[in-house]
Amino acid sequence: MRITGVTQHHAENALDGSYRPTWIPGYPQATNEAEVIEVETDNGTVGYAASPSFAGGIGYEEQLSLFLVGKDPHELGSVRRGLETFDLLGPRPWHVEMALWDIIGKDAGKPVYELLGGTNREIRAYASTGEHKGVDERLAYVEERVSEGFEAVKLRLGRDDIEDDLRVAHRVSDEFPDLTLMADANMGWKARVVDEGRTWTFSEALRVARELDALGFEWLEEPLGRHDYAGYARLREKTDIAIAGGEFTDGVHELREMLRNDALDIVQPDCSVACGLGQAKSIADEAERAGVRYTPHSWTNGLGLVANLHIASATDARWFEYPYEPPFDPGARDFLLDEPLLHDDGRVSPPDEPGLGVDIDLGDD
Repeated sequence: MRITGVTQHHAENALDGSYRPTWIPGYPQATNEAEVIEVETDNGTVGYAASPSFAGGIGYEEQLSLFLVGKDPHELGSVRRGLETFDLLGPRPWHVEMALWDIIGKDAGKPVYELLGGTNREIRAYASTGEHKGVDERLAYVEERVSEGFEAVKLRLGRDDIEDDLRVAHRVSDEFPDLTLMADANMGWKARVVDEGRTWTFSEALRVARELDALGFEWLEEPLGRHDYAGYARLREKTDIAIAGGEFTDGVHELREMLRNDALDIVQPDCSVACGLGQAKSIADEAERAGVRYTPHSWTNGLGLVANLHIASATDARWFEYPYEPPFDPGARDFLLDEPLLHDDGRVSPPDEPGLGVDIDLGDD
């Protein structure tokens, strides 16, 4: 089998309003945009991949074709070396690997999770928020998610005043004592469209970590810059709450540095943006050997979410991120798919059709 063509589609879906993602300070997001890569082969099998995008997209179809056309999609090592070269010259290409796994699965008649050694198991999903909200709004949100069957919610921190973060954390914890809570500080990276948003000092991160630990939070995510391996290791030594991160690293070498430096209790690579589908599974396996938990980041689009879910189902991941911050709801999130991936009483499982197991809807592209 050989790759015969690569087609790029820019896909865009207008939200029913807007929200302000904490990782894009000062920017109201009113669309969900994606770059969809369609990989064709000489036997007619087609695979799809998608990465998050913005502001009308960025085109790299012609350049990517140079690294893919003529190659056997089963030879993942060779293709990955080409993607590593592409990464030096252009935008991150790690999402492309999911299209190859989609092809391999379709060719074998097996879902990707089975190729990775997994089973179609249910995983508890946590409702992942995406913006800063006041106490009353956030309490109302949490109440809705609990009524839908979710057993866990992740709050977003990182306001200008840490006291505002802690006030929300305390109130949600007080009102929902049986709910599992996580917190994401979004200090690891930011897309600074405007020059807003602060970064915590180590002392601030330590204070928040200790206070959340006292409240019984499951983990604190990205309280420091993503390359501050020594700071992460030091923070782990000084607090008992689990420290998570690694969602937006660039390649497996950064993730391995985190593991080598004992920087994390929970590693969270997103195969859409951080390292690729197969490499994410490799990192999950390395983490397990090192006594580090794995649970992927999945806040991109429906195809990225499904790809990460296949990996999670082939690991011992306890939780799976379910992005849900209206108007960024499952329909808006999964607009690339014929049908959104819906939770069942707060649990999710991967599609069991061959490949990634989903049908792509490119609309009027």
